[in-house]
Amino acid sequence: MDPLQEIQKLRQELNHHNYQYYVLDQPTISDFEYDRMLRQLEELEQAHPEWITPDSPTQRVGGKALDSFAQVVHRVPLQSLQDVFSPEELMEFHARIAQNQAVEYLLEPKVDGLSVALEYENGVFVRGATRGDGMVGEDVTENLRTIRSIPMVVEGAPESLIVRGEVYMPRKTFERLNQERELRGEPLFANPRNAAAGSMRQLDPKVAASRGLDILIFNIQDVKGISFTSDSDSLDYLRGLRFKVIDYLKSSDMEEIQREIQKLGDERGKFPFDIDGAVVKVNNLAERTALGETAKFPRWAAAYKYPPEQKESVVRDIVVQVGRTGVLTPKAVVDPVRLAGTTVTNATLHNQDFITDKDIRIGDTVVVQKAGEIIPEIVSVVTSKRPDGTIPYQLPQQCPVCGAPVVRDEDGAHMRCTGAECPAQLLRNLTHFASRDAMDIDGLGPAVIEALVQAGLVKTAADLYSLKQDEVAQLERMGQKSAENLLSAIERSKGNDLSKLLYAFGIRQVGQKAAKVLAARFGSLEVLAQAGVEELTAIDDIGPITAQYLTQWFASPQSQHLMHSLTQAGVNTLSTAAPVGDRLAGLTFVLTGELTHHSRKEAGAMLEALGAKVSGSVSKKTSCVVAGEAAGSKLRKANELGIPVLDEEQFLQLVSDDPQQYRPILDTITTDK
Repeated sequence: MDPLQEIQKLRQELNHHNYQYYVLDQPTISDFEYDRMLRQLEELEQAHPEWITPDSPTQRVGGKALDSFAQVVHRVPLQSLQDVFSPEELMEFHARIAQNQAVEYLLEPKVDGLSVALEYENGVFVRGATRGDGMVGEDVTENLRTIRSIPMVVEGAPESLIVRGEVYMPRKTFERLNQERELRGEPLFANPRNAAAGSMRQLDPKVAASRGLDILIFNIQDVKGISFTSDSDSLDYLRGLRFKVIDYLKSSDMEEIQREIQKLGDERGKFPFDIDGAVVKVNNLAERTALGETAKFPRWAAAYKYPPEQKESVVRDIVVQVGRTGVLTPKAVVDPVRLAGTTVTNATLHNQDFITDKDIRIGDTVVVQKAGEIIPEIVSVVTSKRPDGTIPYQLPQQCPVCGAPVVRDEDGAHMRCTGAECPAQLLRNLTHFASRDAMDIDGLGPAVIEALVQAGLVKTAADLYSLKQDEVAQLERMGQKSAENLLSAIERSKGNDLSKLLYAFGIRQVGQKAAKVLAARFGSLEVLAQAGVEELTAIDDIGPITAQYLTQWFASPQSQHLMHSLTQAGVNTLSTAAPVGDRLAGLTFVLTGELTHHSRKEAGAMLEALGAKVSGSVSKKTSCVVAGEAAGSKLRKANELGIPVLDEEQFLQLVSDDPQQYRPILDTITTDK
């Protein structure tokens, strides 16, 4: 078969299977077979790059990152809907429209996501934009290409077609994503809608591609050459074109509409996506035109918004969980109560301040609701039903998992376990320990770490250094060669500089820079562990809070056990990158612009190795600015303040080993200051 014909055939087959899997949820081939076909197409396109097109299934992984989003003026405005909050308000809406005449409505669940418009020309997806203010949105075409339920090519489509849909993050995907973010110590997304909106506005489409977004289409915004008499006809037409279209109920009976709205509300917990209401809209398009619109929204549609369902229950206990970042999270155990389609037996209490502000006690009758239809929370306490003998609740001062002391965050919001070997934090701690900027253990990612922990092979970071190849090879998706490579990477990490080990410990407020300063200043882990707060705060970049965290960490029995175990395993605890000199001690440098021979990070490390301090901003305390090409505001400020400025050639002379080169440059800096 001709290569071009084979490419076209594979694209057609893969698009068909995408539709079966992502739209109909009825896959007809295995993942293996799909991946095999996709690989075959990738190889053909690599051999013939001139035939790669944006609508190819291979292009869904995310293209080149953008600098910003271009603005898009919507050909047809993406309007919002008027809200109604009760059956009475809905009947008022109906009375204004019907005028005692029969009206056929469509009822749809209102997906809580991000509204977008998709544009097709001759059946090819050419552009997608966010709603924005309804008139002007942002071009998010590349991110939308990563959503596999959006067809890149629509067979039998009209010459021009614009459809509107709601991008959402499925609840299961949201939960998985938050678990991964917690493991990496990143802030959690508040709800699926925020996660979807944030994903759609990523400048790098590869990030959006990793988020597992989906879409439901609910309207034709504009179409050329085709007319419809009803909205339901247009939705059925889109479904025939293989779009993933929202389900609807068609009825002229307002009592039936009311019952279905109630049913949707009762069962909204069963949907794979969040809904925050139900949309009621006139089906007949001519009637819509006659009804018209206001400056804000169409008169022919309304969004029935569901209030958070609230019910009373009784707090039987308060249990404390320890998250992967060490944060203590209190949770109320309540009598079972039915909310938003599910049975609730627990409610989050957030933190000590939340408990204290609401004065929540064991035995209290409380009002419970689901925040964002997902997370059960306590709204208030029914103090009139409080039994005698209850006492205010306080979080424990020791970690309920490992017994280590608990400290309050500097922002006052959370209590956190300080245990270096706390089992609750094991996955997160190990992931950080093995990361590139820490011990840099290649091949030891979250999935492998989780497999090692589940197999009982690793309980602390020190256990990594006693792993056996045969044990590791038995893990899922490993094997002898992978195990050999992993153990080699672990062995290599033993020789890392002390600064990488310090950063790997995950001590609060001890980042890479502070770790390098501490390693260079004390030279060994043993000496650093004996340092007091006063000695630590005498060092630049180490403030009193960081010093307190350091002394607390080193005083912990768990930390001492971990350090001893790592030393016994042969992990280096000495600084192998001590300063080669101190001729720049007491001087503060700022780097700006593009350097030719080194990155700014590398140049900064060279200055620090000579005793200098590197800052990110120019001030009166700055000793010198090193300016590369395209230097901007920092260079201007240095000139305004009269601060010495070096070009790249002078910088290289300053950091050289030859006194005849660096001495004149250094004299210039110190004389000027």
